Amino acid sequence: MYGGVIYPRILDELIPDWFEHAPIQRWIVRRSTMLLSDTGALNIDYRSNAWGQAPYNGATAYRPDFDNWLAQQAVAAGAELICSTTVTGLLRDAQGRINGITTDRPDGDLTASVVIACDGVNSFIAKEAGLYKAVDASNYTLGVKETLSLPKSVIDERFGVRDNQGVDIEILGGTSGVNGGGFIYTNLDTIAVGVVLKLPKLSAQKKRPEEIIAELKRHPAIAPLIEGAEVIEYSAHLIPEAGLDMMPKMVADGLLVAGDAAALCLAAGIWLEGVNFAMASGMYAGQSAAQAMTAGNTTAAGLQTYTKKLNETFVLKDHKKLRKIPHLVLSDRVQHKYPGFVTGIVERMFRVENPHPKPGVRRILREERKKAGISLMDLVRDALTGLKGFG
Repeated sequence: MYGGVIYPRILDELIPDWFEHAPIQRWIVRRSTMLLSDTGALNIDYRSNAWGQAPYNGATAYRPDFDNWLAQQAVAAGAELICSTTVTGLLRDAQGRINGITTDRPDGDLTASVVIACDGVNSFIAKEAGLYKAVDASNYTLGVKETLSLPKSVIDERFGVRDNQGVDIEILGGTSGVNGGGFIYTNLDTIAVGVVLKLPKLSAQKKRPEEIIAELKRHPAIAPLIEGAEVIEYSAHLIPEAGLDMMPKMVADGLLVAGDAAALCLAAGIWLEGVNFAMASGMYAGQSAAQAMTAGNTTAAGLQTYTKKLNETFVLKDHKKLRKIPHLVLSDRVQHKYPGFVTGIVERMFRVENPHPKPGVRRILREERKKAGISLMDLVRDALTGLKGFG
């Protein structure tokens, strides 16, 4: 399970013509960031029809279809695919070095020169190997999604697209007082609507995720987009939200960690990415394992090429640049004060109150800031953090 948008350009290196064959639902040509107060909404919308043509930017896809297609590409390249099998632990040699995995199959132990752990956000393999020092619930969010069925023609009309053009809407606010965010993604004849909720806040509020989605769907800015839609699927998934601050060691003797298992998920407000980091880290892990095996050295030292590749590419460069942004975006001030502050400013600027004269922008800013309970010092501090992080 994932939100619904894939940024697959990393596949250019592995499968140059991937966009001609991959099971894509829609190519994203519109990206929007929406701020919601209780009754208002501010939508910052960008559209580029060029994104609907090669080399493309992002796409919506059903992960079962997309993952199966990727698996078949690996099989065609010589990989052996073993399905209906659960990895239950690690094998070690007499010296304690990792040299394979155990499974739930009878006589199902598999030996390997290098194990690549891609077993998801709650990686039992990385934890068993001792690569995670500690697990802090505040570093995780719960992503919850409903898939809603609507005719393609209705989706096209409501979202202003045609053919296989798609829309990605990221939402700040509208999560019933629980720190997090929301999203809407268009597929061909379905819409993905969901929320991402910070675990400690969700627990403290004692609210059910499905109740929060229901409230989001009732918001006057959202309800017209999904009117008449039927829920056909409900899914949930933990997300490693804290980025660099929660990542494990990536390398051990005979072991590499990639994807969500390595907390390689970028949750930085306007950038919500994970599948591209998973594909890239998996590719670099495979390349590094092959090089280490050729060199006859699969110790942690022999596998350090992997760490080097991560550090030299967007995988860790983006996480380092945006290190403080996930904490800023999920802070109480940004979550609970800024949506009302910003929408209040816009509402007053657009409101005409004749015969009263217009109050002026500085007055509006000052009054709305005080109304939202944001000190000038906090506003400056958050602005500097954002500029430094995003800049």
